[in-house]
Amino acid sequence: LVMRMNLNQQSSGKNWETHKCLMNSMSPIVDCGVHYVDVMCQMTRSKPIRVSAIGARLSEELNEGMYNYGQLQVTFEDGSVGWYEAGWGPMMSEVAFFVKDVVGPKGSVSISGMGEGEETDDVDAHSKAESIKLHHSELNEDGQFVNEDEVIDCADEPDHDGLCYREQEIFLNAIINDVDLGDHMDDAVNSLRIVIAADEAFRSGKTVDL
Repeated sequence: LVMRMNLNQQSSGKNWETHKCLMNSMSPIVDCGVHYVDVMCQMTRSKPIRVSAIGARLSEELNEGMYNYGQLQVTFEDGSVGWYEAGWGPMMSEVAFFVKDVVGPKGSVSISGMGEGEETDDVDAHSKAESIKLHHSELNEDGQFVNEDEVIDCADEPDHDGLCYREQEIFLNAIINDVDLGDHMDDAVNSLRIVIAADEAFRSGKTVDL
């Protein structure tokens, strides 16, 4: 798989203050990246082996050594690769701020529906899919696509709080019915390893082998 993801947030006022507080301890690619890399681990079901990263400090309001823009790149044992980009602050662009793309030999899946100029620091918008575009790569004997792209409507999706409620339901069910969450735990640990390695890769200027 090739996984392309980002979430850049043009923030001001209270949201910029919140971002600066978060950056007292961690960068955006660590704070946000852990969730997206977790999804990458779930999709590949493969072991992460290598991480590299770039980053930039775009504000003097940050603590010494902190950066508010970063992009990490991760390689998995099965050959899958993924990148995740995150930037916070009043200087951030709102162009292509919400890329959620997965490409494989059989086609691609993309979250679509987030328009340019939407509120990029709106927490509810961060969990919205609105619609999912499914593209099939199969060609006929004339070299033309066999299937048209499909658009899956996600109008009934939960909001941010609703998503958190569903997570709690799954967790409660696991406790009551003794459901094995071993794979989820492994993904969580691996995703944390990846984003910490990405921070190290940026600071050292070197690719980190896991």
